[in-house]
Amino acid sequence: MNATDRTPADLLRSALAADPGRPLVTFYDDATGERVELSVATFANWVAKTANLLQGDLSAGPGDRVALLLPAHWQTAVWLLACASVGAVADVAGDPAAADVVVSGPDSLEAARACRGERVALALRPLGGRFPQAPDGFADYAVEVPSQGDRFVPFAPVDPEEAALIVAGAEFSGGEVVERALADAASLGLTGPGSRLLSGLSYDMWEGLSAGLYAPLASGGSVVLCRNVDRLDEEALAKRVESERVTVLRR
Repeated sequence: MNATDRTPADLLRSALAADPGRPLVTFYDDATGERVELSVATFANWVAKTANLLQGDLSAGPGDRVALLLPAHWQTAVWLLACASVGAVADVAGDPAAADVVVSGPDSLEAARACRGERVALALRPLGGRFPQAPDGFADYAVEVPSQGDRFVPFAPVDPEEAALIVAGAEFSGGEVVERALADAASLGLTGPGSRLLSGLSYDMWEGLSAGLYAPLASGGSVVLCRNVDRLDEEALAKRVESERVTVLRR
């Protein structure tokens, strides 16, 4: 990171400037066998497109609440950074009825209908695939995002002192997310580009968000994000740790 990085979006910009080609997020779903690897540049492109969708089509701006009803997944990580780019508050597993926008996976669509604002559905299929048929009352993310612009500029500057994240009932400003991520990176021993953290933790708590995104991003490292990792036995997990050159394990 740079000394001027004060929001999660700043951290991503610094990572992009430092080495756009290095891996940033490697995602496994051990229920489906899916593996996706995103470089910093590819991840940042998804974030820019999603932020343009959020700001332009969904009319979200600084202070608006975006309920993220999503599991630990590479697309969830994209939405977290897109919210940070716009200045919207990412409310992880938040109340859809209190949100301006809800972003739902396929397992939480009924709960998401409580949102009276904009609704977006993610199929969470391999390679970012779309729903066979979009759920009634929802925009299909995989249909809407490809046509969005590859560069994002917020309509209003993002204030690092304003709320940026709500998780497990705790609210953090953008600056606090960065500070906590840096502290966690140091405590976990993440020291730079060679650091690679494998996380099987849920995104519905700070520890999972930090291990599964923010701390590796803040340290210049990368994350191997594993959904349903409990389906692996110890031997299979050890093989993944070796093949992915993991230096820190959290599960």
